[in-house]
Amino acid sequence: MKAKANDDFVVPRSVAVIMDGNGRWAKQAGLERIRGHERGIDAVRTTVTECARLGVQALVLYAFSEENWQRPQREIDLLFKLLKRFLTEELSTLMKNGVRLLHSGRRDRLASDVLDLLDRTVAATAGNTGMKLSLAISYGGRQEIVDAARALAAKVASGAMRATDIDEAAIHAHLYQPSLPDPDLLIRTAGERRISNFLLWQVSYAEIHVADVCWPEFGAEHLHAAFRDYGRRTRKFGKVL
Repeated sequence: MKAKANDDFVVPRSVAVIMDGNGRWAKQAGLERIRGHERGIDAVRTTVTECARLGVQALVLYAFSEENWQRPQREIDLLFKLLKRFLTEELSTLMKNGVRLLHSGRRDRLASDVLDLLDRTVAATAGNTGMKLSLAISYGGRQEIVDAARALAAKVASGAMRATDIDEAAIHAHLYQPSLPDPDLLIRTAGERRISNFLLWQVSYAEIHVADVCWPEFGAEHLHAAFRDYGRRTRKFGKVL
């Protein structure tokens, strides 16, 4: 979607965000790391609301990676406390904006109270027909591909499919959220230029925008700047145009 003539502003169909720099922002402000995560919730609210308003069809937020389980237990506990607060307090915002919540990631290491609240929020928003918001929690791109491979191997072993039936479409169908379109735009904050094991299968042709601000500082103006950067790209998908 173009904003107006002679404007580079283009709204991608699907957006993914690596929300980086919460701890760095807190350190620069002389605060505990968790304060950065708390402030980051404001950026999540702004990004979700603005993406929904602009007509983004799918948004994936990298909330907690498989590697994040290696962090100090106190920080992990506080992060999931914040997640539960977000799911509780932001439900009205999701409903108001017609957002449908989904989860991408492994479930086995999530506490029962977290899973219960997550599942209830997913169910409460299931009838919403607007933007799909997937929270990548206990998520890893390599782990997602491994889990898809295991599911396919089990089907081959049971005789439900043949090994020769496995193609890109079959792998895609066994990803955590196969209904989501591949991201057109991947945004990473805090100036870092890494994918960090995020959506490795899905971002193969995504445009990448790096914002220099830390996630707690990321606002609507930074999202708009990312969309304008995206609007200036020529997407070839390996072809010659």
